Amino acid sequence: MSEAVRVSGSLRNRLTVILIGGAAILAVLLFFIVRNYAAQIAQQSQDNILGASVTSILGAAIIRDGAVEVDFPYASFSMLNTDSDDRVFYAIYQDDTLLSGYESLPLVAPDFGEGTVFRSATIQGTTLRVATASRVLIGEDRRTRISVSVAQTQDALSGVLNRISRNVALFGAGFFALATLLAFWATSTTIGQLKRLTTSVTRRGPQDLSPVVKPVPSEMVPLVSSLNHLMSRLDHSLSQSEDFIAEAAHRVRTPLATVRSHAEATLQRVGREENRQALRSMVRAIDESSRAAGQLLDHAMITFRADHLDRQDLDLVDLVQELVLRLTPVADMKDVDLRLDAAPGIRVAADPILLQNAIRNLIDNALKYSPSDSTIMIRLRSAPHIQVEICDEGPGFPPDQIGGLVARFARGSNADGIIGSGLGLTIAQDVALAHGGHISLANRPEGGACVTFSL
Repeated sequence: MSEAVRVSGSLRNRLTVILIGGAAILAVLLFFIVRNYAAQIAQQSQDNILGASVTSILGAAIIRDGAVEVDFPYASFSMLNTDSDDRVFYAIYQDDTLLSGYESLPLVAPDFGEGTVFRSATIQGTTLRVATASRVLIGEDRRTRISVSVAQTQDALSGVLNRISRNVALFGAGFFALATLLAFWATSTTIGQLKRLTTSVTRRGPQDLSPVVKPVPSEMVPLVSSLNHLMSRLDHSLSQSEDFIAEAAHRVRTPLATVRSHAEATLQRVGREENRQALRSMVRAIDESSRAAGQLLDHAMITFRADHLDRQDLDLVDLVQELVLRLTPVADMKDVDLRLDAAPGIRVAADPILLQNAIRNLIDNALKYSPSDSTIMIRLRSAPHIQVEICDEGPGFPPDQIGGLVARFARGSNADGIIGSGLGLTIAQDVALAHGGHISLANRPEGGACVTFSL
């Protein structure tokens, strides 16, 4: 029983969360970066307009008859018009004396040559943007400094920033949604490589230990290399086991045949009944051991050839007829009649050696359990698919054990006293599976067993 696999979470979910989390962080950073940049651009635009207004007012200041006169240009305030009707404040100072404007607008005169100075201020609870510039006027008998400050509320600027913020937020949300979809697609594509590898390995038969040759991403190369190395070691181990079984069966069967011949010869010369009975038991044990060795050899051979089938176009009727002719002498010794019912011309693409082994084992099983003066019926069908049905008139299969009789070394409870190893049905099942078919076991209503070998 295999141990349960310990799960440490989903790689796909982990990768998805990382990608979506990264997209969310990027979306938030994008929002603040774009909004701050837009705020700087908007503020710079307002500052440029305020600076132009201050410059136009300073340009209109002159000294006439010893007095400072300022003729406000129309454009100096009209250029500050906005859709939000922002309020505009101004103050004109001669040196430190207010000539005109709002006293609440404090004077912060720039240093000489500093140009226009921009700052933010709060007046009556309202935030203003203030631009201030100075100019020195020189008359015939005096020299004075004129400072002009122009301030404007920032309702329009706030409205622009709010619109930009909404647009940037929508853009960020769209970016996040797109990044989320891309994250799911990326994780599905990445994990899909693992799923395809898993499917490729899962679909293999139990004997398929060939290396994985399908191209894989470079990150999966160590995993696939380790998997191929493991399968190579398993294949080598299985091959050694199969070779050992085949060699052992071959080496056991030959001396057993020699011992059997000597036992039979001795049986003919022994007169005492108890000695003859002992020799008969010896011959029976030798036959059982020889049969088991032969079937072990057959099973090892089938296991080796199952993944490397030598498919040929065969006439199934001819193949079964040849087997029937070979086994007829054995059937005659038990007074059992072998009958073949088949229409000519049933052809199949199969491995001839494996197919002969499977059908021979099935007929041999039927012979073992058939009573004297009975019939074994062998039927060949081509529709709906190719089948070989072998029915005898023996005791049949134990109903409560019929599902497990195809397992290795499994024998029914009614097999006592009958020579066998429990591998005949297993061999037939393995051959059927190797050809994409199966075998099914059933009991005849009138008595006897039926085995259907399907391809």
